[in-house]
Amino acid sequence: MANNKPSGRLSHEKIETNNFLMIVLILLVLLVGGLVEIVPLFFQKSTTEPVKGLQPYTALQLAGRDIYTREGCYNCHSQMIRPFRAETLRYGHYSVAGEFVYDHPFQWGSKRTGPDLHRVGEKYSDQWHHDHLNNPRDLVPESNMPAYPWLLKNMVDASKMPAHMKALRTVGVPYTDEQIAAASEEVEGKTEVEAVIAYLQVLGTSVK
Repeated sequence: MANNKPSGRLSHEKIETNNFLMIVLILLVLLVGGLVEIVPLFFQKSTTEPVKGLQPYTALQLAGRDIYTREGCYNCHSQMIRPFRAETLRYGHYSVAGEFVYDHPFQWGSKRTGPDLHRVGEKYSDQWHHDHLNNPRDLVPESNMPAYPWLLKNMVDASKMPAHMKALRTVGVPYTDEQIAAASEEVEGKTEVEAVIAYLQVLGTSVK
């Protein structure tokens, strides 16, 4: 009687019954796939060079970004407009990587419990954002976004900004010595809500 069992060294049976081997092979596939997908991006100008007109965040905007991250806003809001007609009609020009080269880490995300925030500054005033962060339902009755009233009371920690900007300069953000030296004074006396609004209002303004 003929033996129909596979004779190969890595038969399906051997792989499926050996947990360690299965894990190694999965990691190998992920590694190869990641290298093929990710490494070329480091050599494309469209993903490594800033778009024309892009400026690093000011000290106040950077403080707002830190608060945005701290409060977990990225869990419900994307900052990536996809290149589809339905997206661009609603939100504006699609997002490009060159807009985010100074973001460490970037906040593109994919969750849209709330609307995309990438070009939100083109739609709403500072006062609108102030009231919305204090109590979203005052402006959008059906909103399920939590209120952030403490942002109106908490003050930005000015002492942290110079060190933060120096750290970002080491990874390529072109902050000058003058900008770093003036950082504490720029945010001194500012509330956290002012910082978050400054950050939101600059999102997506580099590409028209």
